[in-house]
Amino acid sequence: MSNSKRYQNSLEKFDPDGFLSGREALEVVKSFERTKFDESIDLVVRLGVDPRKTEEMIRSTVALPSGTGKAVRVAVFAQGEAANAAREAGADHVGADDLASEVEGGMLDFEIAISTPEMMATVGKLGRMLGPRGLMPNPKSGTVTEEVAKAVEDFKGGKVEFRTDRHGNVHLPIGKASFSLDDLVSNLNVVVDELERLKPASTKGRYIKTISVSSTMSPGVRIDPSRITE
Repeated sequence: MSNSKRYQNSLEKFDPDGFLSGREALEVVKSFERTKFDESIDLVVRLGVDPRKTEEMIRSTVALPSGTGKAVRVAVFAQGEAANAAREAGADHVGADDLASEVEGGMLDFEIAISTPEMMATVGKLGRMLGPRGLMPNPKSGTVTEEVAKAVEDFKGGKVEFRTDRHGNVHLPIGKASFSLDDLVSNLNVVVDELERLKPASTKGRYIKTISVSSTMSPGVRIDPSRITE
């Protein structure tokens, strides 16, 4: 990808070693030559945390005011009335032991997995399948809940889950290339506000170390951490 003509043309539109405000960086990304599909606009933030420490592992969700522009497929592990409510809310896969068996057999046609607390004993056995893909339901992200219908509606409506990787990076989509600049800026600011809110008390030194935005097929454009919301 890095040797493509489109990629090289993109590099000529900005200073790869420079830093911009959040709005300026998104404006540059939107100016890149478009592909035949509506590319995702992705945000990557390097945080000054040590994910090996439980108190500094950040995992949460944020509701993007302008949505993600992506159709999100949701699987719900539930029984009885909760299962019916999940189906009515638009969940793509709903079930209990039967759904667990499908997943164990390799069915992973979803981006979000939600579970009622009572089903977690069953879901926990799927750790080998769900864990490495970041799909394991977790109370901190709102994916283990009695209110499965609301969770389905939230995630399909623009709520996104994020967590630090082993290097302290947070990577999540904040929209599509077709979004207006104002919508992308709004989504960016909400994510940054949420990350600031989640800053661990034990963190020392600079919290937001680096931050950049890019489209699916473009180079990253760096943002000055002190000018993110400008």
